[in-house]
Amino acid sequence: MPAPVSIVIPTLNAEGELPATLEHLMEGLAAGLIRGLVISDGGSTDATRAIAEASGAEWISGTPSRGGQLQRGCAVAQGEWLLVLHADTHLEPGWAAAVAQHLESGEGRPACFHLRFRARGPMPAWVSGWANLRTRLFALPYGDQGLLIRRDIYETAGGYPDQPLMEDVALARRLNGVTLLPSAALTSAARYQRAGWLRRGARNMWTLMRYFLGAKPERLARSYSK
Repeated sequence: MPAPVSIVIPTLNAEGELPATLEHLMEGLAAGLIRGLVISDGGSTDATRAIAEASGAEWISGTPSRGGQLQRGCAVAQGEWLLVLHADTHLEPGWAAAVAQHLESGEGRPACFHLRFRARGPMPAWVSGWANLRTRLFALPYGDQGLLIRRDIYETAGGYPDQPLMEDVALARRLNGVTLLPSAALTSAARYQRAGWLRRGARNMWTLMRYFLGAKPERLARSYSK
């Protein structure tokens, strides 16, 4: 019986983060969980492709758009389950056991990880705490929490839309609930550290509100990246 999980990671000039992200996936190989790894690139000009191919990943490339990249990556993945991760997300030790337990539970619901930042202090704790509360209350995780989803549920929900931002929210809103796994995804704090935790957090909430009010993802992406 083949391993159940295909991992899909979108990249764009991710040479600085990707090696550590891949290293944290090794326990999933040892546990017999990982069937394959797909790196869906948006036109990297650094060493991202060399890193991906050295790891044995399947490499696909296309127009830069995180939603489109994820759409293409999930389309070629072979596993019964998909585990979608960002290139700067490190799964904490023990994640494979948490995923295996979820798969064995038979409930089949989509799941995500608790969010933590690779930074210390009250502000990282506050921002990640809000993200985890939002997930519990509204079943609305962001992509930096990862998404573990059965392929048939993913396809029934319509998959990721080809858009540069809020592709994670668009898919989550079409799912019938998301389970929080008893394990954490440790994500980069670089955007928050550059912009300031309060400013970046407020901008993220404002971006989400604008999206719910009908703003186009392309317009939101231009302001989000500043």
